[in-house]
Amino acid sequence: MSLNTTPQGERVHIALFGRRNVGKSSLINALTGQEVAIVSEIKGTTTDPVSKAMELLPLGPVVIFDTPGLDDEGALGVLRIERTRDVLNKTDVAILVLEAESGIGACERDILTLVRAKGIPLLTVFNKADLQTPSPDALRQAAEMSGAPVLTVSSTTRAGIEALKRALAEAVPDDADDARLIGDLLHPGDVVVLVTPIDAAAPKGRMILPQQQTVRDILEAGALALVTREVELRAALAALAHPPRMVITDSQVFAKVAAETPREVPLTSFSMLFARYKGDLAEQVRGTRAVAALEDGDRILIAEGCTHHRQCDDIGTVKIPRWLRQHTGRDLVFEHTSGMTYPRDLSRFALIIHCGGCMLNRREMRYRIHQAKAAGVPIVNYGVLIAYMQGILERCLEPFGTY
Repeated sequence: MSLNTTPQGERVHIALFGRRNVGKSSLINALTGQEVAIVSEIKGTTTDPVSKAMELLPLGPVVIFDTPGLDDEGALGVLRIERTRDVLNKTDVAILVLEAESGIGACERDILTLVRAKGIPLLTVFNKADLQTPSPDALRQAAEMSGAPVLTVSSTTRAGIEALKRALAEAVPDDADDARLIGDLLHPGDVVVLVTPIDAAAPKGRMILPQQQTVRDILEAGALALVTREVELRAALAALAHPPRMVITDSQVFAKVAAETPREVPLTSFSMLFARYKGDLAEQVRGTRAVAALEDGDRILIAEGCTHHRQCDDIGTVKIPRWLRQHTGRDLVFEHTSGMTYPRDLSRFALIIHCGGCMLNRREMRYRIHQAKAAGVPIVNYGVLIAYMQGILERCLEPFGTY
């Protein structure tokens, strides 16, 4: 990923829903001014949810999802509809696309129920206005049934497209930019030391995304970022005229960094920052209580929000399973998921260990935590679990107050 590219997890996620051939793909092309989605007169051209990251004024960085039709048919159609509904778990703003002739029917009512239940801002859009303009009764019914603003557009002539863009900007939740990764913990002039190991797993020529985002937030707070490897940490601390405001480390070198960081200097990890920023840190701290109760044969899910090239000593597939077996002395069974894959049925797991979720938006990360809570399955993330196993969890929570 380019250092100049807004991370996908930090973009507003917009998803279009509607029946087959209602014009979702052509509407996306009209919104973006690009041939992003394949358009065809054949029903069911879009067979899987597809996404495109881009800049969309006046919103800025967005991810737009095109989804299969809500009225898809057959066994495959049922699966496609399920995939479409899964997109809701990461949707910040939903657009329900209608035609004047059909309006809101059973499949639209189903998706509206889910949108309301998840509290997702919604826009209702009558497309193909160049072919047929919706009647006043159709507009009124759509407004009453959706409880959302109703717009009329034409993807062909682009009539109403600019109004739709403005409506999208207004629909984005007001608190979308309120959360800070670390900036709310800093004052201008503070020095923050970032410990970033450079090993076989580190990407060549760049820093990993959590490190990039943390540096950016430190700079936005007017603070100073000092980046070092763990092997130079002692020298970096000694070079400072005053103790740093905080030390933030990659969780994989927690033990060494904790030993070399003076006890009076606050210490935490990138992963724990992300647990606070995107998820529910308190819930993930509670999840550590399950570790002591693990038994032989218990099944553990290790979930990552991205797909990446795995090295021989990969953190998720190799190190954490090894450390957890050593810590518990139990013969545990591990399953792994990555990217957009996340099991619907979590009941078979005794514990879920999740990555920091830097590639997931806040809504999807919180959905995953909610699903775990609903299934009664404890959930932790990498940094929280590693700090717990190394006996430094309480210390690493101190920068955030009481948990």
